Amino acid sequence: MGRLCLTRLTLSHFRSYRHAALAPDGRPVAIHGANGAGKTSLLEAVSMFSPGRGLRRAAAEDLIRRPEALGWKLTGVLTSLRQVHELESTAEPGAARSVRIDGKAAAQAALGRVARVLWLVPSMDRLWIEGAEGRRRFLDRMTLSFLPGHAEAALAYEKAMRERNRLLKDMVRDEHWYVALEAQMAEAGARITANRTRALSLIAGATAGAATAFPAPELSLSHAEGELPDDAAALRLALAEGRRRDLQAGRTLIGPHRVDLGARWAAKGIAARDASTGEQKALLISLILANARALAGDFGAPPILLLDEVAAHLDAARRAALYDEVCALGAQAWMTGTGPELFADLGDRAQVMRVTEEGGESRVEME
Repeated sequence: MGRLCLTRLTLSHFRSYRHAALAPDGRPVAIHGANGAGKTSLLEAVSMFSPGRGLRRAAAEDLIRRPEALGWKLTGVLTSLRQVHELESTAEPGAARSVRIDGKAAAQAALGRVARVLWLVPSMDRLWIEGAEGRRRFLDRMTLSFLPGHAEAALAYEKAMRERNRLLKDMVRDEHWYVALEAQMAEAGARITANRTRALSLIAGATAGAATAFPAPELSLSHAEGELPDDAAALRLALAEGRRRDLQAGRTLIGPHRVDLGARWAAKGIAARDASTGEQKALLISLILANARALAGDFGAPPILLLDEVAAHLDAARRAALYDEVCALGAQAWMTGTGPELFADLGDRAQVMRVTEEGGESRVEME
């Protein structure tokens, strides 16, 4: 089994950090400090070495340290399987984020080919009881972890759908305006559906028979309008046939953008939304661990895990079980908590870092 871990991380004018330099050694990283000290910002910095907007989904402008407003820069040295990569992610005021890999400019999607990063943050605790949009986002991040090209399919679909929706809102009825856009949506949409199905199959395989202290989830996909065509030709026909109804609604009513992710606690036979708060959290942790196990086999190394405040919501037995599973997996997990006692069960299996804040500036030190 290969390794995937950061062995160096530097932050410059990122969030509350003026400057920080860390030298992780590949073990799990336990980060403790008071609320608001800047613990989550460290995890967010790591998440910026993956495609997208990071674990807080913040705009690049919002990550700039104030009041200097000089722009921010993150650099990292990543061991990925048998290779070592130098990563850089930066943004200047008023500009989009830029990425460099081994000194060369690269698209964000290229990060997904050298790194795999998964995260669990407190805002996800209500995933199963809030709207479908958050679950689709969770589903697509899982899918992206296996298939970096999934982002390209999603972008192509969204672009074509925006154009089609504009025609629908303007009540354009001439079918010639729609044909090319619907062909693009159908092609990209079929790829999205195939990618999602593949990801759920890999998760199911990693869940079956796994030795874990967390409940095994059963995942499923559903569509707001019933069954979703899973091939390009059928989806293209469905879009054409649904045009009249879409004109009345002023938007596209069929497609992968209306899919929902469902989950059941297999042993109890209950839907995740009907489980208790603690059970829902346990299901989420189980999913992240299953995703990590599946990636270990599919990619060749377990992913980097970002687990924000995860220990605070678990009893002592579950907390110890989580640490044991993370260490058995061999993943570099970055975990945060308010006090070092939350990580006592890790012992010398983890590096411990303490974050403090004074005068609006965060600092991190090894313990």
